[in-house]
Amino acid sequence: MRIVPRLGAALVLFGGLLAGIASCSFRSGADVTVIEFWGLGREGEVVAELVPEFERLNPGIRVEVQQIPWTAAHEKLLTAHVGESLPDLAQMGNTWIPEFHLVGALENLSSRMDASDIVVQSDYFQGIWDTNLIGNDPFGIPWYVDTRVLFYRKDILQEAGFDHPPRTWSEWMRMCERLKANSDRESFYPLLLPTNEWPQPVVLALQTEAPFVSEDANAQFHDPRFLEAFDFYLEFFRRGHAPVISGSQIANLYQQFGEGEFAMFITGPWNVGELRRRLPEHLQSSWTTAPMPAPDGEPYPGASLAGGSSLVLFRGSENPDAAWKFIEFLSEPAQQARFYKLTGDLPARKSAWDVPVLAEDQEIQAFRTQLENTVALPRIPEWERIATMIFEEGELAARGRFTTEQAADRLDSRVDEVLVKRRWVMTQ
Repeated sequence: MRIVPRLGAALVLFGGLLAGIASCSFRSGADVTVIEFWGLGREGEVVAELVPEFERLNPGIRVEVQQIPWTAAHEKLLTAHVGESLPDLAQMGNTWIPEFHLVGALENLSSRMDASDIVVQSDYFQGIWDTNLIGNDPFGIPWYVDTRVLFYRKDILQEAGFDHPPRTWSEWMRMCERLKANSDRESFYPLLLPTNEWPQPVVLALQTEAPFVSEDANAQFHDPRFLEAFDFYLEFFRRGHAPVISGSQIANLYQQFGEGEFAMFITGPWNVGELRRRLPEHLQSSWTTAPMPAPDGEPYPGASLAGGSSLVLFRGSENPDAAWKFIEFLSEPAQQARFYKLTGDLPARKSAWDVPVLAEDQEIQAFRTQLENTVALPRIPEWERIATMIFEEGELAARGRFTTEQAADRLDSRVDEVLVKRRWVMTQ
């Protein structure tokens, strides 16, 4: 009578062991490869919705997604690199690629690109593609893209006699003059340029092909091309066309735009959705977007910055082939279009823009036009510090503390100090 329970318990234990062995085999056995992907911000959350389809198509691969807040991502990635605990692959802001390449964290994707029928370079916007290159080699594959265009109030421009957005710098300045003269509101400004944001002066400098930093790592802010663009930027403040305020001093961007306190501002694609959500229905036909005006004599549109996130493969990955399959999957035009519908992030692949939800969206099409003329930011690890210095000196100059030349002096001095170590490394 006592033998049976013992036998039963033994059978249960044996069964449990078999289940455990089977489970262990499923997680890490030869039949299933588990890869780890770190996604940043909301994209890290939404990408999980694409994983089941990838796993259905690749039954031998399972993807574990870890979502990381953007605010913690840079430090976490660097810490993981030092601790040799990076995942197989990750999403990465494309301005971070030079830094992670420098520390030896990224795999050169040239040979995988050459062998791939899915990741086709000609289907990517050139300026965005360039952000992933170190020399001529790709160390990331663009996932979604970002740039800056002009948002403007059509009704306010029409009241001042303009039926189109500015296409050149001189037309832009003339338009601001007339908009200001046409308004009887003291608080009205034709253009909003928050002084704590670097993209606006940097975009203008990209349009004049300012180099920012030379190949031997010396600051180039006295280059005539930078001086021309920086002076044009400061002229909006000098003439009273833009208020000298930072983003933190703007109480409610959308409400103030809706109330007509300013007629134009430069921003990214996320604000298309925000304006559609936040402005009342009767104002929805009053605003739209346009590519950036160009310097006089240049083809329209003028250049804008090449931003966005890329997919990178880490050198320490134990499963690089499976991780590359996931990069290829996320790079397929159909998946890019689906990702846009889930997140609003603009596709990096040109062919993904053919879907009606993008092709028939007038405000989004301005970004499509602009993406054909984007320029990669300087591909150096110190770029984000340098960009901060540009708006800091720009703010002081906008407040009248310095002339354009004096601000350029200060930028040369501060940036050269930042680049001392880089120059030393280059001479060794």
